[in-house]
Amino acid sequence: MDRIADRVPLHDGFGRRFTYLRLSLTERCNFRCSYCLPQGFVKKKGLPAELSPDEIRRAVSAFSQLGLRKVRLTGGEPTVRPDFTEIIRELSCIETVRRIAMTTNGYRLAERAAEWREAGIDAVNVSIDTLDREGFAKLTGHDRLSEVVAGVDAAIDTGYSSVKINSVLLRALEGTGWEKVLEFVAQRDVTWRFIELMRTNDNAQYHAQQSTPGEAIRERLLHSGWTPVARERDAGPAIAYSHPHYRGRIGLIAPYSPGFCDSCNRLRLSSRGRLHLCLFGKEGFDLRNYLQHEDQQSELIDRIVSAMPYKAIGHRLHEGDSGATPHLASIGG
Repeated sequence: MDRIADRVPLHDGFGRRFTYLRLSLTERCNFRCSYCLPQGFVKKKGLPAELSPDEIRRAVSAFSQLGLRKVRLTGGEPTVRPDFTEIIRELSCIETVRRIAMTTNGYRLAERAAEWREAGIDAVNVSIDTLDREGFAKLTGHDRLSEVVAGVDAAIDTGYSSVKINSVLLRALEGTGWEKVLEFVAQRDVTWRFIELMRTNDNAQYHAQQSTPGEAIRERLLHSGWTPVARERDAGPAIAYSHPHYRGRIGLIAPYSPGFCDSCNRLRLSSRGRLHLCLFGKEGFDLRNYLQHEDQQSELIDRIVSAMPYKAIGHRLHEGDSGATPHLASIGG
């Protein structure tokens, strides 16, 4: 009996199928974003090493046998790993993975966009919370807005199939920058996505001070002639809006909205080999012992499948419960 084929695709007890893996390559980041790592990355003693390229390939290979079609490389900042390009090439050799994406702060994108596209990256998300130079420097700790925007343009010119901007909704930025965003989207074939600030274990006070609902963005779009577009297969939870006068789109990710988790199609693997069923779940399931040899694929697949009954119907952010997530860089956001 083909035991693997009997289990395709991976699913949970609520009928949701999981075709999308967010793979954190590192918790490290060279930016100090105020909502994520305001003090910068602090290395903790006693932690195991980050997954090696071979361990990463074995993990993704197992998920691919369970119906995985899309992998997103995240962090921290994934490109701080010196073997980042090697990892892309390893994963691009797994035939059943149809799409490899990455999320980045963009600080190296202008110089490396072509290299990473050639290695196998299909899509890129870039974090830009404001197009105001001083505001950007204050939020991230780096005066690099022009470099990051140049990276976005390089990705577009290089031919990535999808280029998106991630922008966290913060009360400090309310009422500012909207016209700049519209101009940016009018000139470029990108999707600018506004994301509601999510509470984690270390940002409760910041969240209380800065969180703002995405409903105002939705109303502004609908009242200005923007219309929602159908979600692509294997897409994340964003709702995108288009307008006939703009080349690009605007999106909204609202994790506090009703039904946000109903169509969840993603799982997460941390940089140290823990499978997380939800960004805001508990400690996760350790897979690392099953990533050491090529002949462990069957055991690894069994381990992944055995975890699925523990996936909850949704997060508990409304109850102030962020699970085991210390900060957004810890398991890839």
